[in-house]
Amino acid sequence: MDAGDASPATGAIGPETVRPSEYGDETVTDTSTPQTEQSFDDELDTTPVAEQDDEAEAEKEPEAAPSDTDLFRQSEIAADYVEGLLDILDYDGDIDELVSAGRPVVEVVGGRLQPLVGQRGATLEALQELTRLAVFRQTGSPSRLLLDVGGYRATRRKELGAVAKNAVEKVKEFGEPVRLEAMSAFERKCVHDVVNALAGVESESEGVEPNRRIVVRPVD
Repeated sequence: MDAGDASPATGAIGPETVRPSEYGDETVTDTSTPQTEQSFDDELDTTPVAEQDDEAEAEKEPEAAPSDTDLFRQSEIAADYVEGLLDILDYDGDIDELVSAGRPVVEVVGGRLQPLVGQRGATLEALQELTRLAVFRQTGSPSRLLLDVGGYRATRRKELGAVAKNAVEKVKEFGEPVRLEAMSAFERKCVHDVVNALAGVESESEGVEPNRRIVVRPVD
């Protein structure tokens, strides 16, 4: 979809695009954060199972997972909303909507888009929340939509992989926990994925937003 000449879609759903794995590393739920006033992105963060409220989990009714058709519809609604924002801001960008790893995804590619990312992705995270709200208003269901601009998330994921490996090396060398700087839920999830794939170390999140951070420690 081109942001310059496309109009909001109101008719039938077009062909679905399903990308199985590119964003598949962002599907773990953080159950340690209180549910009230919680960002949808906190679903991406992980903490030890011991922090879960077992009784609350047992009382929850299982919810049917949305179909790929429903997810693609969410991505179309989100793409229309983002397109409207680009028009208002007079930014040009190509917008792709797809489904990846069981979640709707909207990708915006083009020049002069850095202001939509902001410092360490802060503006992008805010735009993602607004876009999810737009989807909710039309569907009545919360969305786990992932919005990416200019490939920022893929680039940031690589950077955080290096940060995580460096922390693991320090933990193994000195045997002491390493506390990382405060990160967004997306960033914390990227670090958790790297640390949890390595032997002899573990990671968990501590603190509250916006100062929530990861601690990497040796496994006893």
